[in-house]
Amino acid sequence: MILNKENLKNINGEKVTKPTAEILALPERVIQFGTGVLLRGLPDYFIDKANEKGIFNGRVLVVKSTAKGGADAFAKQDNLYTLCVKGIEDGVNVEENSINASISRVLAASQDWTEILKAAHQPDMQVVISNTTEVGIVKSEDKITDHPPQSYPGKLLAFLHERYKAFNGSAESGMVIVPTELISDNADKLKEILLDLAIQNKLGWDFENWLKTANHFCKTLVDRIVPGKLPEEAQKAIESELGYEDELMIMAEPFRLWAIESSSEKVKEVLSFAKADKGIFIVPSIDKFKELKLRLLNGTHTISCGLAILAGFETVKEAMANKDFSANVLKLMKDEIAPVVVNEDISSNEAIAFAESVVDRFSNPSLAHQWQAITLNFTSKMQMRNMPLIRRYYALKNEVPQLTALGVAAYILFMNVNQEGETFTANVNGKTYPIQDEFAEVLYKYWKDPETVVDQTLGDIRLWGKNLNDYPGFNAAVKSYVDLLQNKGAKETLSNLHSETAI
Repeated sequence: MILNKENLKNINGEKVTKPTAEILALPERVIQFGTGVLLRGLPDYFIDKANEKGIFNGRVLVVKSTAKGGADAFAKQDNLYTLCVKGIEDGVNVEENSINASISRVLAASQDWTEILKAAHQPDMQVVISNTTEVGIVKSEDKITDHPPQSYPGKLLAFLHERYKAFNGSAESGMVIVPTELISDNADKLKEILLDLAIQNKLGWDFENWLKTANHFCKTLVDRIVPGKLPEEAQKAIESELGYEDELMIMAEPFRLWAIESSSEKVKEVLSFAKADKGIFIVPSIDKFKELKLRLLNGTHTISCGLAILAGFETVKEAMANKDFSANVLKLMKDEIAPVVVNEDISSNEAIAFAESVVDRFSNPSLAHQWQAITLNFTSKMQMRNMPLIRRYYALKNEVPQLTALGVAAYILFMNVNQEGETFTANVNGKTYPIQDEFAEVLYKYWKDPETVVDQTLGDIRLWGKNLNDYPGFNAAVKSYVDLLQNKGAKETLSNLHSETAI
């Protein structure tokens, strides 16, 4: 039995949350560019949850923008799919399965462009959501008369122009546009490109003014790990438990965050689905969410990855299962990172709560995040994510952030690389790791003299944006940890550091 509307009545509602007939009849209120798993696991999750609570009462028309493949799987299942949430939240194991009914139709831009433009005439259509990857929001020279335009901005502009004409340019016909692409200032960049395209296509001053004043472009930040399709064995097990087959089934972690920047009451009214879940925020500025994610999530990953590999851990969940390593991560965040991200917008309680959510996410037994992947561009990540924290820590306490120094020591040891031509590798515990780092050759040369490698590395402004030897005690601390890691090993070093604080 496959998942579709006809078979819903035969599915056991005690094992999976099912949509009602009323939800399946709701009007389309959102046009979404992209069918990717992040969209289905985050925005569409929030919309479906709001519909269950009778809050938003609208469904999503999805535009499949890529030429590859069609919308067959969605059509076969009446656009229904199962979302399996697995992981840890507030220290408790979570496992929830729900049939998501947020999507009403999936149309392929290459085949259904006329039908997509017709949707611009629907009065209920008020929201645009997109995730067209980082290369989706790019300047183009599209003609909006093409069938369809090639780029995402070209398609969106054609849709908005069609809507402008359908409603005679009324202010009420403007839309709330919330791109979720992971680029900084995503909405501002999209708006700028659309205005340039409008001028190129000679759409007139009246339309340009409507585009700028009647539509709300909202910068956003999204954060949820959505690995997508389950491993074959896990998929078969869940399908057997639930009693149906689902080609579109995806998995997501419990943590979810969608921060949307706006002070407009109209935006809050239109995006009423924000009331349905604690993971979605409409706020005047999303900067605090960016800062929390960059420092406590990304920064902790980066400063910990060298140490994890030295300790012999392949995945994040494997490392977090070790009580000494997990103690190190939690202490690093609570004692060294959280205090220096606190500002007029971020309270201490918010920083600590976010740190604790990071521990839950790192410990998720259903995700196999490879530490090796985190070492990609290791040096530049350290400079962007962690070096500002060292500066702030010294400004706040005027002492060495010890666990950060340990992470820097592990970085130096991990970057004791081998060179063959233009290829660099690291050999740790008998395992070879490919190194993709613009400063790999610099570290390779510094390691030719092990006696001075720490001095040279810490003193290289190209690596850090500052001479780290200038911070009192930092050089000595890093040297001490390098010696410990070399002579005792990473696991014993961690055990000795956290023998009293291990969790």
